Amino acid sequence: MLIFFICIALLVLAFKFYAPFVERQAGIDPNAQTPQARFNDGVDYVEVHPLKAYLIQFLNVAGVGPIFGPILGALYGPVALVWIVLGNIIGGAVHDYFSGVLSIKEDGKSLPEIAGHYFNIYFKGLMLVFTAMLLFFVGVVFIMSPAGLLSNLDMFEGTILASNTFWVLVILGYYFLATLLPIDKIITKLYPLFGLLMIVMTLSIAAALLFNAPHLPVANDFFAYFDHSHYHEELLKPNPNGLPVWPLLFVTITCGAISGFHSTQAPIMARCLTNEKYVRPVYYGAMMSEGIVACVWALAGIAAFPGGYAELKSILDAGGPGLVVNQVATTYLGVAGGVMAIIAVAVFPITSGDTAFRSLRLTIIDAFKIPQSIRNRLFLAVPILVIAYFMTKIDFSLVWRYFAFSNMLLSTSVLWLATKYLFDRGTIHWIVSLPATVGTAVTISYIATAGIGLGLELSLSNPIGIATAIICLVGLIIADKKRRAVPA
Repeated sequence: MLIFFICIALLVLAFKFYAPFVERQAGIDPNAQTPQARFNDGVDYVEVHPLKAYLIQFLNVAGVGPIFGPILGALYGPVALVWIVLGNIIGGAVHDYFSGVLSIKEDGKSLPEIAGHYFNIYFKGLMLVFTAMLLFFVGVVFIMSPAGLLSNLDMFEGTILASNTFWVLVILGYYFLATLLPIDKIITKLYPLFGLLMIVMTLSIAAALLFNAPHLPVANDFFAYFDHSHYHEELLKPNPNGLPVWPLLFVTITCGAISGFHSTQAPIMARCLTNEKYVRPVYYGAMMSEGIVACVWALAGIAAFPGGYAELKSILDAGGPGLVVNQVATTYLGVAGGVMAIIAVAVFPITSGDTAFRSLRLTIIDAFKIPQSIRNRLFLAVPILVIAYFMTKIDFSLVWRYFAFSNMLLSTSVLWLATKYLFDRGTIHWIVSLPATVGTAVTISYIATAGIGLGLELSLSNPIGIATAIICLVGLIIADKKRRAVPA
């Protein structure tokens, strides 16, 4: 129990003391006119109160990622909590913060446009491909996961509401409206309420686990993880199929630790903030909050089941992380509380899915300078959602693997983009360049060894990933020395 509270305390302390240091490097100007004031168009550039903006950003980035990912990552044992907390503080929160900074400094533009400004047209093209790919996979995942949760509710058994296809079509219909309508018609009205719902649900699950869970992790579990001679028989089973922590845990748990998807959501609120000083509480604050959600669900996977990791794995094999949510919510909150929690967990990915497709529309419009008419929005939304429908027929685990990889790839790219921003400013770029280096090693190692990549042995893929990261770091050190040698 103490370990869980230490994890939460570290996240809060980082927001209190590390975030202001990060902010000082970014060049925030409270007197600068924001994109919202310059380009108010009644569609995407709309004034939003900072508290509402925080709740919307929190809901946009949270979705099902910090729930499903940590549940899957719990198979690796208590080390999952370590990765969530360290990844969030060192990488994820800084990544989200600079995603907001870059967007608000660049007129609320999307990532590819910002990349083109700071690097060149080729990097812009790569970022456009990465961003569009990730947004599309996020949208598809966030159709499939809530549809699966809702169709499997016992209360719907024997009715049309038990049909997965029915819920897929309902969610797609909602996405169609939410993608087209101005942001203040649905998102700014409903999403703050849904954000509060996520906070209440998370606190309820956390309290229930801390008082009733049979296997709360203790300090010895962390040391035992690295010393198998003293590790309990049951806890020797955390790695699914014997898969290694590096690099797989880092890709399994992205949301809550570090997620490239969050950077794609940055322009939505960057176009709505009324002052640059709100970037820290909105973006850094939302990511810290997501880290807390991730810790709660990692704790659920680690501690909630009397049969330990073996029981967790059997439930995952039977119905995936959605079934784990069902079991945890029903067991610890009762039938009524369980149904409410499950419906809430179904709502959260829907609210991220619609903003994923909205962001995809904005990204394409920005990249090709398409006017924001309703006709053009229709021409973009309809084919995207039709293709997304057919993608829902593909195996969920395959879509999730592509989503997880593209998530890490994009987050690493954004950290390098933030490095260039701070490098040009002459401030401390190591706060983003060091996590970018680690992200490079993880990304290259994973795609080199994964079945969706090169399929190499770990003995070869890991050195390739680490060597690539070291080359990037050495190049940055050389460039930094050259910059310092130039007279001011």
